[in-house]
Amino acid sequence: MSEPFKQSREVVDTYLKLGWYEKKDGKIIDRFNKKEIIVIEEGNNLKTNTEDNANENYSKFLNKKNEKQNLDALDLLLLSNPFTGSLGQKRLIDKANINKNLKIEEEKNELDAVQTFASQQKEIKKKRLARYGKRRQGGILRYPAELLTEHADYLQIDIERYAEIGSSYVNNAGASDRYVTGNRRTNAAGRSSRLSRKPLINAGTILLPIPAQLQDTNNVVYGESRMNGIAAAGVRVLESTMSELGGQIARGDKLDVSDEIDRFKKDLKSGLGDGSNASALNTAADLATKKLASEAVNIFSANVTPNQLLARGNGEILNPNMELLFSDVTIRNFRFSFKLTPRNAKEAEQVKLIIRAFKRNMAPQAQGGVSSGSNFFLRTPNVFKLRYRSGNKNHPFLNRFKQCFLTDMQTTYTADGVYSVYEDGTPVSMQLDLSFKELQPIYDVDYDERPGSEAVGY
Repeated sequence: MSEPFKQSREVVDTYLKLGWYEKKDGKIIDRFNKKEIIVIEEGNNLKTNTEDNANENYSKFLNKKNEKQNLDALDLLLLSNPFTGSLGQKRLIDKANINKNLKIEEEKNELDAVQTFASQQKEIKKKRLARYGKRRQGGILRYPAELLTEHADYLQIDIERYAEIGSSYVNNAGASDRYVTGNRRTNAAGRSSRLSRKPLINAGTILLPIPAQLQDTNNVVYGESRMNGIAAAGVRVLESTMSELGGQIARGDKLDVSDEIDRFKKDLKSGLGDGSNASALNTAADLATKKLASEAVNIFSANVTPNQLLARGNGEILNPNMELLFSDVTIRNFRFSFKLTPRNAKEAEQVKLIIRAFKRNMAPQAQGGVSSGSNFFLRTPNVFKLRYRSGNKNHPFLNRFKQCFLTDMQTTYTADGVYSVYEDGTPVSMQLDLSFKELQPIYDVDYDERPGSEAVGY
């Protein structure tokens, strides 16, 4: 072993705690340089371990410890303060860097914890929602049962599970996720000769003849809006005042709204009179008097308004500045009526399955898909995708639909007014009335996107 180093008691104790030194056979050994350390008391010559050797030991120590252990080591070093000068500065810089790394790691761990919790909650919700019936039983039902030709026009109704909006809770206006575009399978439904002999469950296609009454109605809601001149002047001054106050606060200026107040007085003077103070004050006093008088007499349920008093007393009213303004959107409704008269056992079977398919897929879904499911929640019924078709293509003229809910269904089993059935109990004539309601309003952009750009659009 090489020549021993001398170190103070304080430094030796610190290095032993850090693990730089170790006791072996009654001696204190530098673990990294394999040199013996001699302990000397304070006040003696402390020209012992060199700064280069300390840096070397510390570098080796950093490579063997994690960040938290490094921080503990630095705290001990700085507490004992065995070094000064550039080495002491290096220790402080190292501690700052380690603290920064630990903070980044802590923030990452917190983010990971939040994401893990969110992921766990999402998985729990997914498992709960998965309890709803996932059973799918598709196929094609058709009335009349004859195979459709390439020149036949018909109404195609595809059944699909409802796709919820999701965590955003909103759909963009004109979002394409509610369009009815079809796919290779549904587009070929009219050519298929194989008809289902089982009920349609959460999937499938129904083909029906074009109804006798065809129409679509598009509505937009407008409402009358009134705002007299006094109210308009008040709104203008409030908007201007708020804007001016915001600018003054941002600039750090003294708050002053005297200009806005003067502007409001000028507007009132102009609107209430001929521009003179006397005329404006007189008109304002007249309005105030009639306002107070109407409120006083209304105590006796007289239902008198200031405008009525102005009309009776002066032959004038406050100009309401009425205008018709856009108020709301609407959802379109479609009602179809079909006369079903099965001519043979095959058509009777198809009619029965069609009625059953509409009833089952418009019904809310119980959790678990069984009668003993949860009583707390119900899943949204399936959606219906309607399209007028001509042969294998969309109809070249008639309107398009967005996804619909079947909101009302009425089946009349005595369409001819008398009870009449075949030997198997199938009614001779039935009336099927269906009411569909679209999931989204119609927007202008819908006419610019396929399928809205086809034919007359929506």
